[in-house]
Amino acid sequence: MTDLLTRRTKLLGPRVPTFYDQPVHIVKGEGVWLWDADGKKYLDCYNNVAHVGHCHPHVVAAIAQQAGTLNTHTRYLHETILAYIERLGATFADPLSSAILTCTGSEANDIALRMAEAVTGKRGIIVTDHTYHGNTTAVAQLSTTNPSAFADDSWVRFVPAPDSYRLLGGQAGAAHAQAFADAVAAAIADLEQNGPGFAGMLLCPTFVNEGLPQLDTGWLDPTLAQIRAAGGVVIADEVQPGFGRVGSHFWGHQRIGITPDIVTMGKPMGNGHPIAAVMTSADILGAFRAAFRYFNTFGGNPVSCAAAMAVLDVLEAEDLQKNAEKTGAYAVEQFQSLAAQHQMIGDVRGCGMIFGAELVIDKKAKTPAKTYADRVVNAMRQKGFLLSKFGKHYNTLKIRPPLPFQSDHVDLLVAALDDTLTELGPALE
Repeated sequence: MTDLLTRRTKLLGPRVPTFYDQPVHIVKGEGVWLWDADGKKYLDCYNNVAHVGHCHPHVVAAIAQQAGTLNTHTRYLHETILAYIERLGATFADPLSSAILTCTGSEANDIALRMAEAVTGKRGIIVTDHTYHGNTTAVAQLSTTNPSAFADDSWVRFVPAPDSYRLLGGQAGAAHAQAFADAVAAAIADLEQNGPGFAGMLLCPTFVNEGLPQLDTGWLDPTLAQIRAAGGVVIADEVQPGFGRVGSHFWGHQRIGITPDIVTMGKPMGNGHPIAAVMTSADILGAFRAAFRYFNTFGGNPVSCAAAMAVLDVLEAEDLQKNAEKTGAYAVEQFQSLAAQHQMIGDVRGCGMIFGAELVIDKKAKTPAKTYADRVVNAMRQKGFLLSKFGKHYNTLKIRPPLPFQSDHVDLLVAALDDTLTELGPALE
């Protein structure tokens, strides 16, 4: 392990991130399980990349068959890209029907920003103050969880992330939604008066990185009214909630009851094979093509499209969206029972196959227990369970497993977490 880390630093450079105090050297994956170089087995409670399970045989076969037949770029004609976009488009409401395929979610979000500029003639973008949307020069300036020392964010306005545990405006329901909308309205006004004008808002419709607040259908309606009135576009980043993960709906924006102008997606789309996309209306795509010359050598290549098509096959054949809804609901119930036993669990939140527990020092004060959360995550790794943290205070356990995750896997996870919390005792930071 030490030699591997030394070589990694030498060859990849310093500060290349790894998970856990003691990084895991993974050599094999199958379904919801991973194995390290020493043969230790881990329950994967985190990776949305392997959306339909690690090394799913149908996806592997589709990749191998297409790689053995043809792989080239999209300046040559091939049918799979068209068939895939038609099939993907059927999961959206009108007018979302046209797409650009890319390799990463970062590229997809970068294109979405340019689409907003092409449509509005303006550049200003609004995001929350605890979000991540990628690594290109443009979208990195939006990503407050991975800040750049050299960012020029003069065209960006940040609004407080919604929080259903520590409420914006101090009130629940409509007041909470209105407080967020008011912050967006103020940011729009500032961009119009002191910036490059307002082009749109980019958001994750389930606000996963922000901590997965529990928001009712219609919660974003006042915000959308402000955006539409100002002539801006709504961009939904579906990299985390998309492709059935929220359970009740195929897309996160459908769950919260909005129809965005542009939707971006990435990681889960090819089950680990690099493919991503921007889905929008024909009118917006036409405006983008008129304003920008864009070509992506590998975006939408035949092998990537075969992988993505196979993922849709598996989602349907194994009814994984329904499983996400059922298993996610069961997980929340079990975590709520755990919260009744452990005073350091302040709140439990879930949305299909994304769920977690917010860890606090004091339930009444809701004091975040960030260091304690680090200890829990690393202790669980030693027990053979891979999970992480999210939220503005990085004190909420982030559990976002592959969609074949079942109730018996939840039971294993909850039992291990129960033991870990008992062993660590109260959060005393």
